[in-house]
Amino acid sequence: MSRTVSPASDMQPVRNALAAADIRPPRAGSVVWRHFRRHRLAMVGLTLLGLLTFAAVFAPVIAGRDPFSVDLSAYRTGPSAGHPLGTDSAGRDVLSRLLHAGRVSLSVGLFAVSIYTAIGVILGALAGFYGGKVDAVIMRLADVFLAFPSLIIIITMASVLGPSIFNVMLAIGLLGWPPIARLLRGELLSLREREFVQGARTIGCPTSRLIFRHLLPNAMAPVIVAATFGIAYAILIEAGLSFLGLGVQPPTPSWGNMLTDAQSIVVLESMPWLWLPPGLMIALAVLSINFIGDGVRDALDPHLHQR
Repeated sequence: MSRTVSPASDMQPVRNALAAADIRPPRAGSVVWRHFRRHRLAMVGLTLLGLLTFAAVFAPVIAGRDPFSVDLSAYRTGPSAGHPLGTDSAGRDVLSRLLHAGRVSLSVGLFAVSIYTAIGVILGALAGFYGGKVDAVIMRLADVFLAFPSLIIIITMASVLGPSIFNVMLAIGLLGWPPIARLLRGELLSLREREFVQGARTIGCPTSRLIFRHLLPNAMAPVIVAATFGIAYAILIEAGLSFLGLGVQPPTPSWGNMLTDAQSIVVLESMPWLWLPPGLMIALAVLSINFIGDGVRDALDPHLHQR
């Protein structure tokens, strides 16, 4: 007597084999952290960024002074016991403004990169997964954005929309997505031809599950690295715009607009407490984030681990 085998039971071994061969993110979290810790500069950068973030979060406690309090009798006084980093052109405490400015500058970097990473991931995933006309349209749009100098466009947008912290984040976020989209598109174009993806299609895996469970987790490593470096770039852009008067507006402090006093040769020569601290904070923040980016890139690179 012949036994009837249902199609579902025929496909069960295939499902089991695909489940066994299912590819996960390149490195487990604990393994990535172990490799990251071996990168000395990355750990130095993580420590520096942690200290800067701690100082920004607890600025009112550490500084102990109101960053907006004006004292005209203390006009550009040098460092003293009452003002460890001196005062600015309005008699405001430089240390307090420096720590509070860290909140603004670091927040701009984080939120601007979050905006353009989200846009880049969505558009890159659509282009890489569907290909064809969808890919052509999205990539030509990316080419248009990349054809113009991003800094000039950001300055133009900040001028048209008006100088503010929100407009700075919006301008950077809307113009920074093409590199992220290109990275993710290239990864997905390679992954969608792999056996585990073809097998998932064969058994009728839904498109959303295929993208979010099988493709994106395996393609996000270069995106994470690019986003890490992008935070440092966004901080520099914000500092430049604020220095030009197109970013964060006084009296709200940011590291960029604190450097505006350095436009005078007298200040540069005889009042270093007005420009050296914010310049040093920008340099430390950018260096620490770049060190972290190097460490993340090495930790997520399986070929480097094999060597």
